[in-house]
Amino acid sequence: MKRDRYRDAGVDIDAGDEVVDRIGKHVRSTYRDGVVGDIGGFGGFFRVPERYRDPLLVAGTDGVGTKLLLAQRLGDHSGIGIDLVAMCANDVAVCGAEPLFFLDYFATGKLDPSEAEAVIASIAEGCRQAGCALIGGETAEMPGMYAPRHYDLAGFCVGVVERSAVLDGRDIQAGDKLVGLPSSGVHSNGYSLVRHLLDKLPMDVDDWGLGAPLGEVLLRPTRIYVRQLLALRQQFGLLGAVHITGGGFTGNVPRVLPRGLGAIMQRGSWPELPIFALLRAQGELSDDEMYRTFNCGLGMVLVVRAGEAEALAAAAAGFVVGEVVADEGGEARVV
Repeated sequence: MKRDRYRDAGVDIDAGDEVVDRIGKHVRSTYRDGVVGDIGGFGGFFRVPERYRDPLLVAGTDGVGTKLLLAQRLGDHSGIGIDLVAMCANDVAVCGAEPLFFLDYFATGKLDPSEAEAVIASIAEGCRQAGCALIGGETAEMPGMYAPRHYDLAGFCVGVVERSAVLDGRDIQAGDKLVGLPSSGVHSNGYSLVRHLLDKLPMDVDDWGLGAPLGEVLLRPTRIYVRQLLALRQQFGLLGAVHITGGGFTGNVPRVLPRGLGAIMQRGSWPELPIFALLRAQGELSDDEMYRTFNCGLGMVLVVRAGEAEALAAAAAGFVVGEVVADEGGEARVV
C-alpha cells in the first residue's frame, strides 16, 4: 500500500471528503429563492431577487470568540453555528437589509468528521432561522496551528436593501425613544471575562437560580432577530437599529446616532437575566463595566418616534428603555 505522506503530516484528505458528503443535506436545507447551482464549486452563486428596484448589497463578517472554547470543553456544538450566523446576520439586518446568503470558515488542527458535521448542521439551522442560504464555505485542517480538539469559526453574510430603505439613523432626533428587544442570554460577547469569572464553577448543575445548568445557560445561542426586525419595519417607522455586541450599550448605541446626539437608558426598565447577576456578583463588576461588556438582557435596541414607542414595545415583546438626547459627546449612558 502506498504511503500517504500528507496524512503523515497531519492532513487527512479522505476525512475532508467525508465532511463534504456529510454536510450536503444540511447545506441544501437552507436553499431559498435566488440560489444558483449546488455545493462543490469554487464559488457560490446567488441571484438578487427581482423585486428590488435599486438594490444595495450589505456585507458583514464575524466570529464567535472564546465561546468556542466553552462549546469544545463541554462537547456541545449544537448552538455554536447559530451564534456564528446571528453575529453576522443581525449586523446586516440592522442596516435594513434582508440577509441573502452566508459562507462559513471552519478550521481545525485535526478534522473529526462527526464534529464538523455537528458544527455545520448548527450553522445551517442558523441560516434557516435568518432566512439566508448557506452557499459556500471552507473546511481547513491545519496541524500545529490549533491545539488538539480545538477549532475556529468565521462567518460571512451578504444581504440586500433598497437604497431608499437603508436604516442608517440619519433621521433620529432628540426625544426619540429606545425600545429594547430581549436577549436569549450572554449571546457571543464577553466570553473571555465570562470564562475568567466562571470557569471554575461546575457547569452541570444549577446552584445559582438560573433555571438550568450553568453550562447550558452559557451555551444558549445568540438570538437571531432578522425575521422580527423585517416584520417590524413593515409596521412601524423605525429610525435606527442597534445590535448589542462587543462594547455593550455604551459602545454600540452611539454608532447609529447622528452627530450631536446621545442616549440615556433607564436601569430597571427591562429585566436583567439571572446570568448577568451571577457575573456581576462573581466579578464584583461595576455598572459601567457590565454595560460596556455585556448585553445585560437586551440583544437589540430600536429607535422610534416617541408616539410609536409603546406600541412597538408591545408588538415586539420588548421594553421602552430610554430616549435620545442632545449630547455633543455622543455618549450612551445607563442611569
